[in-house]
Amino acid sequence: MTPMNKRINALFLSCLLLLCMSSVHAAVPSGMLAGDNPSLAPMLDEALPAVVNVVVTGKPQQMPDNPLFNDPFFRRFFDVPDQQQRQTPRQPTAAGSGVIVDADKGYVLTNHHVVTDAEKIVVRLNDNREYDAKLIGDDPETDIAVLQIKTDDKLTELPIANSDDLRVGDFVVAIGNPFGLRQTVTSGIVSGLGRHGLGNRYEDFIQTDASINPGNSGGALVNLKGELVGINSAILSRTGGNIGIGFAIPSNLVNSVYQQIAENGEVRRGRLGVVGQNLTADLASAFDLDINQGVVVAQVMPDSPAAKAGIKERDVITQVNGKDIDDFSQLANAIGLKAPGDKVSITLLRNGKQREVKATLGNAADAPDSVGGDSASAESDLAAGLQGATFGPLTDDNPLAGEVEGVVVKDVERGSAAARAGLRPGDVITSINRQPVKDVSQLSKLAGPDVKQLLLHVRRGGGALFLLIR
Repeated sequence: MTPMNKRINALFLSCLLLLCMSSVHAAVPSGMLAGDNPSLAPMLDEALPAVVNVVVTGKPQQMPDNPLFNDPFFRRFFDVPDQQQRQTPRQPTAAGSGVIVDADKGYVLTNHHVVTDAEKIVVRLNDNREYDAKLIGDDPETDIAVLQIKTDDKLTELPIANSDDLRVGDFVVAIGNPFGLRQTVTSGIVSGLGRHGLGNRYEDFIQTDASINPGNSGGALVNLKGELVGINSAILSRTGGNIGIGFAIPSNLVNSVYQQIAENGEVRRGRLGVVGQNLTADLASAFDLDINQGVVVAQVMPDSPAAKAGIKERDVITQVNGKDIDDFSQLANAIGLKAPGDKVSITLLRNGKQREVKATLGNAADAPDSVGGDSASAESDLAAGLQGATFGPLTDDNPLAGEVEGVVVKDVERGSAAARAGLRPGDVITSINRQPVKDVSQLSKLAGPDVKQLLLHVRRGGGALFLLIR
């Protein structure tokens, strides 16, 4: 390489470095990367006063009254206090974290599981000021609780960001009270978005590798601007310690619950009135659709907002208020985090054609529980996928009698093709390949031995689903 080329390359790299540094400076608050010591300290100076420790005293627990515990050996073995100590009930205590989101009103957000069964709650600020806190309301289904402290002292609040703007790879900082160590800061990135299956009914977790440990629950996950993007809630761990997989409830979900609790003292959830399932590639093929994301409507509850809006079985819901719906968890969040009386716009596919309907949500508290003579045996006269099942008519003593027409699955042999396909005793098959089934003879015609694929619409308890059998 010639000296001239070396100089050109050096100049190019210098310009590239300056460009990268300029873009980083533009993305974070002024001063964080200034000088020779890049630091999160300027942002944390603003954020730390808004993150608090939450100390909870539980209800007194009387020690077990058992004659065995009169023996000193058994008391030591089970770690039971001596007789004198047993006279006084123990009051369990726990420590968690919280976030001040309204300095004027003294509102503090934390997790429901931090304050459940609390008899006394104390909020401690990072400057050691302490205040008794009142539980305004909590929501076990999202694991959010709202506390309030009353004081004339000056408080600091965290601004709430739009968590929909988060992307995998964004830098985040977790602030909390792990293991009772008082305020502790850890940093990392957003490792994943839209995580489900951690135990809450309404979930849309942010996954992060910023260290989250016991005691961090209820603390803040903030972006580099010092804005609240999530409430730290859970970890995935085999030992109880951090392994780099932590979860935070996104701020948009938190804010929706917080606003309702602050206004009403409770969460009132909207209800659409459908039972649905995720649109799989197999179901999409069965419905002749060229999409593989959405929610198939398996059942529409009578007189529900969905029924009044004109939604029908086999519709595929793809959007709510213009936001894509990829699976049933997203639909549950989109509806359950709205209030009764809210109006929603629902985009759906019906027979391959897109439609848009408007629905006024009902109250989930008013919904019934849901979302669970002659006979024929599936031998050579029925499709291979039904082998091992016995079918019979829908009799008058069936809970679904008078509500639907169909054929009852009377028995399913363990390990049979029907069992592997997902059929269960008590299921009621109402249609096969989109054709209604009224009796066993019709079942035999629609599901004969030459039929290679069966799309069954099944009523199961108070719910419904589609089963694709090949």
